Amino acid sequence: MKPFVWLCSICLSWLHGAAMAGNEAVVQVTPPRLYAGEKISVDFQNVGVRAALHILADASGQNIVASDSVAGNLTLRLRDLPWDQALDVLLQAKGLEMRRHGNVLWIAPREEMLAREKLELEQRAQIAELEPLQSAIFQLNYQKAEAFRTVFGLDAGEGRSRLLSRRGSVLIEPRTNQLFVTDVPVRLEQIRQLIAKTDIATRQVMIEARIVEANDSFSRNLGARLGFTDQRLAAGQVPGFSLGGSGRRAAIGGTYQGVGEATGQTVAGAGAFVPNTQFVNLPAASINGLQPASFALSLFSAAANRFLNLELSALEADGRGKIISSPRVVTADKVLALIEQGIELPYQVATSSGATSITFRKANLRLEVTPQITPDGNVVLDVDVNKDSVGQETRSGFAIDTKHVRTQVMVEDGGTVVLGGIYQQSERGTDSKVPLLGDIPVLGVFFRSTGRSQEKTELMVFITPKIVADRPATR
Repeated sequence: MKPFVWLCSICLSWLHGAAMAGNEAVVQVTPPRLYAGEKISVDFQNVGVRAALHILADASGQNIVASDSVAGNLTLRLRDLPWDQALDVLLQAKGLEMRRHGNVLWIAPREEMLAREKLELEQRAQIAELEPLQSAIFQLNYQKAEAFRTVFGLDAGEGRSRLLSRRGSVLIEPRTNQLFVTDVPVRLEQIRQLIAKTDIATRQVMIEARIVEANDSFSRNLGARLGFTDQRLAAGQVPGFSLGGSGRRAAIGGTYQGVGEATGQTVAGAGAFVPNTQFVNLPAASINGLQPASFALSLFSAAANRFLNLELSALEADGRGKIISSPRVVTADKVLALIEQGIELPYQVATSSGATSITFRKANLRLEVTPQITPDGNVVLDVDVNKDSVGQETRSGFAIDTKHVRTQVMVEDGGTVVLGGIYQQSERGTDSKVPLLGDIPVLGVFFRSTGRSQEKTELMVFITPKIVADRPATR
């Protein structure tokens, strides 16, 4: 019997309530109550229930009203329990129910309480049947009126909406984007509150993507090109900073000639190469023959995004890769944005009769992004990038090489995230020879050469989301 008692104790620890509304049964399940009343101790020996309620009312300072049908005696002994828990124990022991109305606790037998509530619901339903109907026009500014078709349960196969009463009706006007609703005043007010909360301007996100094919060394060496402003050299002083009074100084060395003059950090004519300017290569330069430690900064923070174009431009200039595409798109919050460009390749398909037909297949660069703005100002991105290219030629047509990245990331507003890891390795063979001499048997090997090269590339996607600032409409 112990497992059964333990199971029953779990069941009784939850409060179950059921109510009938027409042909629908509504069951409410709530977790156990948390008791916070003042602790009391009671010892009832064959005491009347009404007298016990009176004692609990005096001990707790609560206003308790008991129904005339509350009767009987009980024996109960409780030590150091909150008064509200002691009251619950008493009610469960005698099959009573309690309802709070303001500062008054109404107590009655469970059957009587449920019958009274059922009667109240029936009376409210009768009043609603007799209450006059009113009509209201709701103008939607940001949402489409057709979007409320599902809300009101107007689609085929759906039940009636809980927003409308049994006598209520709604008419959707797509041309003027208005809702014409006829119902009782209470339901009209509920619909008005719903529209006020949902018909709001949706925030927008501008998504800038850079799709890059680079060699494998670029992703490993990807870092910042960050400089340091030091006006001491332009003023004729010693550049750098003193290290602990030891007489040694540290500085960051620049490598782009003439940048100091262009940015105003150095005076004109100070020389083509100035050792302390912005936009420099790291690590730092040496001072007095001492090699300082390297220094790096993340490229993808919102503050360092201006260096991203420089980094990618240097990538193409050095021949380490190329920017395939750099699309931009503005989309609403939680709305899919799609960018697609490419070609369609024909290939032959055999039919059941033995004949062949020409069918086209897309070889596109496809970017799907669904942004979601978080309350703290970050952006959650559902990213799906697909890059197809023409592969080897087959008997039925060209094969399509596919590179695909799908992920979900969270990025700060204005920050950049890089997606990578899709590698492609290709081998290339070259043959060169001296005309005629390279074709001589045996001796021709001295006049021709064969070379093989391997190339490993990685598809990298740089995505920068920026939340579009809300601007007031101008007239």
